[in-house]
Amino acid sequence: MIEPELITIVEGPTPDFRPAPSFFFPSIMEGPEGSETFVCELRTMNGKSILQRCQEAWKEGRPVHLVYKDEMLMEETADVVAMRLNDTSEGTVLNLWVRAFVEFEIEEVDEGEGDDGFDNIGF
Repeated sequence: MIEPELITIVEGPTPDFRPAPSFFFPSIMEGPEGSETFVCELRTMNGKSILQRCQEAWKEGRPVHLVYKDEMLMEETADVVAMRLNDTSEGTVLNLWVRAFVEFEIEEVDEGEGDDGFDNIGF
């Protein structure tokens, strides 16, 4: 079994995940399961070390996971698909792009109401 590289948030609030632009990494997001990409910013004191560990994991073909606690203090994980470090006047900020899987639901359309021959797919 391949061991993922983990970025664990030890303390602090739940990350604020914002939707990433829809054009971000379309080839990485392709697959049999639907997914969306989100971005979050984390302050870090050892960002260069985290970046190096994750780059090595990706070179070895291992996944990278963000481990955090949600608002109910339950442990959650998210697949990290990209990262970037930014040095600011307040310290180092780690920008993470993560993938969240979504379930596709087929919405039923009443006959005669906009039936163009295609199934409507929604999230």
